[in-house]
Amino acid sequence: MIKKNNPNELIIVDGVVGSGKTTFMNLLKEELSLPGFEEPVTDNPLLEKFYHDRKRYSFPLQVFFLNRRFRMLKDAGANLTASVMDRSIYGDVIFAKLLHEGGDMEKDEFDLYQELLVNMLDHIESPKLMIYLKCDVDTAISRIEKRGRDYEQIVERDYWERLNREYEAYFKEYSLSKLLVIDVKNYDLLENEKDRKEVMDLVKKAITES
Repeated sequence: MIKKNNPNELIIVDGVVGSGKTTFMNLLKEELSLPGFEEPVTDNPLLEKFYHDRKRYSFPLQVFFLNRRFRMLKDAGANLTASVMDRSIYGDVIFAKLLHEGGDMEKDEFDLYQELLVNMLDHIESPKLMIYLKCDVDTAISRIEKRGRDYEQIVERDYWERLNREYEAYFKEYSLSKLLVIDVKNYDLLENEKDRKEVMDLVKKAITES
């Protein structure tokens, strides 16, 4: 499904819910002086409804994300310089697959989602660098609880565990572009300057090699 087109200058940060994607993206923006594209969460009218009724809202939510991420990729591609993005269209299929296999998305809905995704991928380029923030379930849940979004607190642990397994499987096979895996449990990027420098050096090295 994923097409390996000519790479652009985009750096993508991906990972499970609670892995720290937005925080990491903002650090990259500051460190590398790059424009950023944040995941459409705060202005999403379907997200809270989805967490209360996944079966009803799984398909429209995934289409909402697909549409927004496609637009973000087009906007990023229009830039003459590099940019950084908080998750993108590539890893979004992980959620759709999880919802379908869990019985929250019908087969015809999942088939239509995949058709839309393939059509969009024909018109975008692969990223220069994909950064996967590897995050264990306990760490992710702790961060989710700490940030306190009400609709995330009602989600059962099994959902987060299944999501983590899907992410691990996806990035184990990822070959679309240069991939940098960072285990976030090993670093305190907000409070520890040494950790932050070490991770930023890893990113700069990966960019140079990509």
